[in-house]
Amino acid sequence: MGIFDEGVAMRNRLTTALLAACIALAASAAAWGQTLDEAARQAARQHDAKVLSAHTVQEGDRRVHVIKLLTKDGVVKVVRIPVRER
Repeated sequence: MGIFDEGVAMRNRLTTALLAACIALAASAAAWGQTLDEAARQAARQHDAKVLSAHTVQEGDRRVHVIKLLTKDGVVKVVRIPVRER
């Protein structure tokens, strides 16, 4: 293998490694945080309910999404979902 071929092979390996790192970072970034809207939709699905209100509060050193739901049985539930910081 000549010097030129070794350089091309090394550049291809570097490009592949860089692409893999970018994909891994993008995938993990999506899992790091959950928006208030995402949390409200998740809570509504899990409890088969309608979202009445949703907001985020600070509790000490952490943030929590507070979702108020109305179930199909007419019961009002409040669900608290810790915010996973990015």
